Amino acid sequence: MNATLDRIIRHPLKAIGREELSRTVLTHGQWLPMDRVWAVAHARSRLEQGWAPKANFLRGVTEPKLMAATCSWDESLNRLTLSHPEAGEISICPDSTTDISFLLEWLSRIWPEDLPKPTGLHRPVNANLTDAPDPWISVNSLASNHDLSQRVGRNLSINRWRGNLWIAGLAPWEEKGWVGKKIRVGEVVLHVHCEITRCKATMANPDTGRRDVDTLGALRALGHQEFGVYAEVIHGGEIATSDAVEVVT
Repeated sequence: MNATLDRIIRHPLKAIGREELSRTVLTHGQWLPMDRVWAVAHARSRLEQGWAPKANFLRGVTEPKLMAATCSWDESLNRLTLSHPEAGEISICPDSTTDISFLLEWLSRIWPEDLPKPTGLHRPVNANLTDAPDPWISVNSLASNHDLSQRVGRNLSINRWRGNLWIAGLAPWEEKGWVGKKIRVGEVVLHVHCEITRCKATMANPDTGRRDVDTLGALRALGHQEFGVYAEVIHGGEIATSDAVEVVT
């Protein structure tokens, strides 16, 4: 195995925008920093202070146009900049009531009127808004994405999967055998808990926001509906692109 960390990607606002990093620091028992910190609630949301299921928020499975958003987070200014090919660009302070109203107006350009109306931002206490309530990070394989691309007859952007860590140098689907094992990425050790079951959000092209490939059908043809794995940080430290990746147990 001669694998390396190829990409680090975070999504500060759940389902809306993505940002690549060259390096970051992972902490024991914590999520990827600034990943799914906020989510946009809607008129049917049922929220408390902590983590909440994904159905309470705007998602790409409901409106694929959301998948085309990109973002950048400026910690020094406490500002999130979002960009979308149809909605344009907006820069907001997530703690500002006024800016949240600007965000809702911006979303109205791409969110259908017949769906529950966006109502505001939710930031839970002591949790990130990943699909599972556990402090897990998603780990994905470039080789598996390439294999699936060949099966559907077109290049699939890795951003369809909205993963955190992308590994180069594996055999296709090798990561499926990591469940229950530990992997080392740079200074960090992660325990792999389970595979990630995928939904229709992955059918959307992250450049156009339109569904154009039956990714779920392609996965089912392989006998499953999983892509990537969830892992928990058990020994923290810094990671950076090009770091070596290895199975340690």
